[in-house]
Amino acid sequence: VQLQASGGGLVQPGESLRLSCAASGSIASFNIMAWYRQAPGKQRELVARIFNGGATNYARSVKGRFTISRDDAENTVYLQMNSLNPEDTGVYYCNALRPGLDVWGQGTLVTVSS
Repeated sequence: VQLQASGGGLVQPGESLRLSCAASGSIASFNIMAWYRQAPGKQRELVARIFNGGATNYARSVKGRFTISRDDAENTVYLQMNSLNPEDTGVYYCNALRPGLDVWGQGTLVTVSS
């Protein structure tokens, strides 16, 4: 399976973006689908993840502003990002995880700046 992230761009503080992660194959077998981000000069961090039962986890810094969802029929994972602020700037990566397999997408750049 390959992952293709898209939807990044330049937005102003307070605006929204929706990221998509399209898989080349089925994601139904992956226990966890997640979004990570890496800000300039910082380590990659978990932003949000969704389990195949639908449970979700969020980083404290995005809770209440971001929503992760998965559409197993379309083999796509989404990250709806609202009320963006400059601290959300970074390259966003999608990830698919199951026992024995850990797949990363190529990343999409999100820049929040006035």
